[in-house]
Amino acid sequence: MQFEMHDRVKGKAMSYPVTSQPQCASSCYQTQLSDWHTGLTDCCNDMPVCLCGTFAPLCLACRISDDFGECCCAPYLPGGLHSIRTGMRERYHIQGSVGNDWAALTFCLPCALCQMARELKIRQ
Repeated sequence: MQFEMHDRVKGKAMSYPVTSQPQCASSCYQTQLSDWHTGLTDCCNDMPVCLCGTFAPLCLACRISDDFGECCCAPYLPGGLHSIRTGMRERYHIQGSVGNDWAALTFCLPCALCQMARELKIRQ
């Protein structure tokens, strides 16, 4: 196709539709995924966090939320803890899925909170 320097029809500029999007090279945004520094059941690695998660999980959840940079009330909102855990995985490039986050927080809440608190402590 040949285009003139000024593609104008009756004083209006002609626009050409985009038929393909630019593609990113394969190494453009590759990030190395890692694992959690401690396992879900490694609660005894940090006894103060373990005790807080066992006997005052909501207090620990508020501290995690605050340390992560969110409002202290976030754990009280529906899905708040799930979004914090998923956000933590995304920020620190930790392997996992939303389903794994949901299962950990639903079936092992104290352990999941302790794992999140330990991760923040290690990363900060």
